Amino acid sequence: MGLRLHESCAVGLAAMWFGMIGVAHAHPGHDEQPAGAGQSSVKSTLKITVEIATKDGYRTITSNGIPNHATGAFPNRGNPNSVAPQQYQFRVPLDPKVNEKPTPMRGSLFGVALNGVVFDPGTAEFWNNDRRGGWNYEALGGGMNLGIDANHAHVQPSGAYHYHGIPVGLVEQLTKERGSAGSRQRSGSTGADKREAKSMLLIGYAADGFPIYGSDAHGDANDGSSALKKMKSSYRLKSAMRPGGSEGPGGKFDGTFTADFEYVQGDGDLDECNGRSGVTPEYPGGTYYYVLTEEFPFIPRFYRGTPDESFRKNEGPGGPGGRGGPGGAGGPGGRRPPPPTGQRGNRPPPPP
Repeated sequence: MGLRLHESCAVGLAAMWFGMIGVAHAHPGHDEQPAGAGQSSVKSTLKITVEIATKDGYRTITSNGIPNHATGAFPNRGNPNSVAPQQYQFRVPLDPKVNEKPTPMRGSLFGVALNGVVFDPGTAEFWNNDRRGGWNYEALGGGMNLGIDANHAHVQPSGAYHYHGIPVGLVEQLTKERGSAGSRQRSGSTGADKREAKSMLLIGYAADGFPIYGSDAHGDANDGSSALKKMKSSYRLKSAMRPGGSEGPGGKFDGTFTADFEYVQGDGDLDECNGRSGVTPEYPGGTYYYVLTEEFPFIPRFYRGTPDESFRKNEGPGGPGGRGGPGGAGGPGGRRPPPPTGQRGNRPPPPP
C-alpha cells in the first residue's frame, strides 16, 4: 500500500492513507547542487510508519521520517549520509491562533509533511564558517554542493531525510491520488464538479498548527470557486552589492545567502511568513495557511502562530538545520507529546 489521498467533495475534507510500505529511499546528509542533478531515482526496502490522530484539541503526528517516494542516490558527492528511520512525535493545536508579529524559526523545524518527512529549510553552513557574521548559505542557492535531490531534500548525519523546498515526489503522488478520486467522483457530472480535479493541495502542517499547501491557490483568496494561480512570494533579491573584505563575501546579491533577500510588502501574493488567509478545500470557512513556493523562501522561515515545542531540534555539532540537525538519537528535541490516541489507523482525521 502506498500513500493515498481521498477527498470528500461535500465538506472539502482530505484524508491520507499511510501504510507500512517499501519506500523509494536512500539519503545522505546535506548536499547542494541543482535539485536532482546527476542523481538517479533510488528505492529502498525501508518501511514508512506514519500516524496522525486528534485528541483534546491537538493533532499528533508520529512517524519514522521515511519518505513514500523515490529519492536521489545517497550517499553522493555532496552528501555523505545514508537515510535512517527517526522517532518523530509532533503535536500541533487544532485551533491555532494568528499572532500579532511573526516568530522566527530559530532552532526549530518548520513543520511536517503528510508522509511524516520534516520541513527544515535552514542550513548550518556560513561564509568563512562565521555564524556571527550572518552570511548563511541557502540550501537551494547554488553556493555549496549539499547533495540536494530532485525532491529538494537531503539527509542529516543522523539519517533524517528532510525537505528544503517543494517535495516534488510527494506532490506528484498526492496529485495523482486526487485525480483518481476526482475521476471517480466526477463520472457523469459536469460543471463545478469537474473543477474539483484541480484544487489546492494540502501537503502538511506547520509547527504552529496552520496547514501547508502547494504553490497553487485561489486567485481570490476568499472565493473557493475562483481559478487557481501559482502563488508568488513577496521576497526579492536586494540591490547593489554585498559588503566585502572582513565584513562579508562581496559580490552581487544573487541568492547564494539567506541575507541576499528582503521582504517587500505587497510585492507578491504572500506575507512575510509566506502565507495568507483564505478558504481551502479542508477549511471552507477560511483559515490562515502557508504556501510552498518555487522561489525564495521556498519553505517559510517565520511562523504566523506559536510553534509547539515538539518541533525543537536536538542541535548537534552543526547547529540547527546543518550537520547536526533533526533526528539524532530520538528525533527533534523539546517536549514530547503523549502517545497519540483517539482516531487510529492509517487515516489522519479531517481538519476542524
